Amino acid sequence: MFDEIFAEIPILTLLLVIPLIGAVATLFMGGERQKYAKYVAGAFSGVTLVLAILLMFVDNTALLSENYLWIDAANIRISFILEMDGLSLLMVLLTALLVFLVVVFSASESDRPNYFHTLIMAMELGLMGVYLSADYFLFYIMWEVTLIPMYFMISWYGGPRRHYAAIKFFIYTHIASLVMLIGIFAVVFEAAAVNPGVIADFSFAAVNAASGSFGEVFQVLVFGLLFFGFAVKMPAVPFHTWLPDAHVEAPTGGSVLLAGVMLKMGSYGIIRVALNALPDGALWWAEIILVVALISIVYGAYACIAQTDLKKMVAYSSINHMGMVMLGIAASLLYVKYAASPDASIAQIGIMFAVFQMFAHGLVTAVLFMVCGYTGHALGTREIPLLGGLAGKLPAYATFMMIGFMASLGLPGLVGFWGEFGVIFSFYVAAEAMGMIWLIVFCLLSIMLNAGFYIWAMQRTLFGRETTKIDLSHVHDVSKAEGFALAVLCVIIALFGIWPDFALGYIETFVANFAIPGV
Repeated sequence: MFDEIFAEIPILTLLLVIPLIGAVATLFMGGERQKYAKYVAGAFSGVTLVLAILLMFVDNTALLSENYLWIDAANIRISFILEMDGLSLLMVLLTALLVFLVVVFSASESDRPNYFHTLIMAMELGLMGVYLSADYFLFYIMWEVTLIPMYFMISWYGGPRRHYAAIKFFIYTHIASLVMLIGIFAVVFEAAAVNPGVIADFSFAAVNAASGSFGEVFQVLVFGLLFFGFAVKMPAVPFHTWLPDAHVEAPTGGSVLLAGVMLKMGSYGIIRVALNALPDGALWWAEIILVVALISIVYGAYACIAQTDLKKMVAYSSINHMGMVMLGIAASLLYVKYAASPDASIAQIGIMFAVFQMFAHGLVTAVLFMVCGYTGHALGTREIPLLGGLAGKLPAYATFMMIGFMASLGLPGLVGFWGEFGVIFSFYVAAEAMGMIWLIVFCLLSIMLNAGFYIWAMQRTLFGRETTKIDLSHVHDVSKAEGFALAVLCVIIALFGIWPDFALGYIETFVANFAIPGV
């Protein structure tokens, strides 16, 4: 039924057009109409979410595609190509869900609410564009579109050091995207050069079709450019320093979208772009990717222990969890590179659970940053040493925090467990093929550190003697809007934790058609 309907309706284009209309509509709701901006943003983001949910009922073996010629002149072809497969679907669903819940959670925003919701809707436009693009030019344009509203979100609505954090965020990520752009130009024009008479076609399909003719040296060098651009976005150590500052200063809605979906742009780019276009380069870089992943995992977890600011602790935990995503990618590459007779189905495990970890982290980190945002607004501080005994005073808040923390440290039955379990399993197989099984110790160390800092923070914040360092007499539990957003996320975290195959089914279809380099 839905397959026939979507064959007639340009639903992928609508996923871009609806947020764009929402952004324009809220932008011009000045004066007395500002108070209605949240309802307009909620309506447009709600429609987008409904469309994203309906896409889950399309035959997941099919590839939805829309292709409109954009520029065909001066021997260059740029097309407005949108495609959706299992990888895109989960990222689109995650984006639509988090944007809608951010609008709900931020219902009490009173500082220029029309501009606030305009920035939220503009971010949804850019994120949807990144995850649906199948043309390098469109991909890069949408990548840059996401940077601008996030910059203003931090600079206009952030904390005391918001201007510094916004500029640092923009400089780091924009420089990385310019390096990525050089890599994009390189692969597009190299694809044209190896096929005489073929114009410079920016579509993913045209470049991937020619990638088998790329020289090894070219692949190694250009993969490095693309990997740098994507790794900064994830972010990976040592390119991570912009993230804690951006998160600490960003408003809650900005932090949720930044950690929940914007960081995934980096790992999405590695899987969608770099591995497909430069398979030999990916295999050459496999050991370097592994080292960066392991350092990010251990450093991110270790840095969390040193934090006293609840939000900064969660920010560093994102470095750890995105390191897990990178580890899954490295595991697939290393298994292929070192196994005597690599099996394609085994090689796919690392990529499969890396994607699942991206999805899981997006859900969990949204809960964590919403909880941190509430802590700062309601209690006036996020400093862990000043908090204590909040479970008795704020039971709903305590429940949501516990669910978020437990999911993030990988408690079985919640979505975070399956992402980490699958990635560690794939890495165990790769390390065994390398003859370096002892490397699994780094994963075990990460798990121990994660459990340590989350349980410590939860114990200090929620339990024990009620704090006397801040006034709790006028503090109320989470509002209905905040509780609704948090409850929806917690239910979904439990749903995918109990039934992970609901998401893995879409990912499995994607990796089955994904050409693992070297297999």
